[in-house]
Amino acid sequence: MAGLVVLMFVVAICLLAPVYAHSVAHVNPFSSNLQGTTMINGKRVQVLQSNTQGLGFGVTPIGPTWNLQHYFLGADNQGRDVFARLLYGGRNSLLIGSASALLCCLVAAILGIAAGYFGGPIDWVLSRIFDIVWAFPIYLLAISLSVVLLTTGLNVGPLHVGPGSLLLPIFIIAAVFVPYVARPLRGIVLSLRQREFIQAAVGSGASDLRILWKEILPNVAPSIIVFFPLMVAFDMLTESALSFLSIGVQPPAASWGTIINDGLGLLYTRPWVALAPGIMIVITAVSLNILGDGARDAFDPKAKLRGSI
Repeated sequence: MAGLVVLMFVVAICLLAPVYAHSVAHVNPFSSNLQGTTMINGKRVQVLQSNTQGLGFGVTPIGPTWNLQHYFLGADNQGRDVFARLLYGGRNSLLIGSASALLCCLVAAILGIAAGYFGGPIDWVLSRIFDIVWAFPIYLLAISLSVVLLTTGLNVGPLHVGPGSLLLPIFIIAAVFVPYVARPLRGIVLSLRQREFIQAAVGSGASDLRILWKEILPNVAPSIIVFFPLMVAFDMLTESALSFLSIGVQPPAASWGTIINDGLGLLYTRPWVALAPGIMIVITAVSLNILGDGARDAFDPKAKLRGSI
């Protein structure tokens, strides 16, 4: 429940990003503000101030004011409000993580159940595909696909996805994680095939579709539910890594990974530009993992039995 409360809080503040940007901070977090000014302690100051270190060349963005109405976490090297971008970036990171996890679990459930139930050539072909994808390191495969598709986009039949679309990282991340969900589900279905109620359903003449829908799916659904929050955390981390490398979310859109990338050059002068999205990633990933563990315990009869002893 604690993980769920923290996750709901993070989602809520990210969904309120437009309200904060337009009604509280009165900024546009997606356009450069090189000549902008703001009020600090009753004085109007430049958002980008002259550098006072070394030879004094260049400019340094203002640091955190800790005032929600004026650059709460300071500005980045383009003069944009870091806190407003943090909220907008969270919307994209959570959207990509949730959508790719949902797509991954859906495809993995279909393939894993089909491989485990039908067996034979279907199981052999799907298992070899899983093995091939499994053989590649996750991030290496995701980076390779992103580099290729960012130049050409995704064109499969009637499906056309442009290089800058958020659908592209969703499809890429979902694809690389399918075997990690499908293989455990296949194993669960293989064990279910030997159970008496499945044999009874087969003996009564029930069709394969009815057995899959009425017998197999209800017994596999708890495992899918447990996998979902865990996959959201993994997918969100993968998206942040890709965006940090500039092959995930593309400008002018933002994500927590792109904001960390923006803050690399400011680590020694304005560390909050990179620290804030990193902290948000940690908080969200931990809450999702705790939520996944709670869901596993809730759906595991053995865990309930151990807790009652």
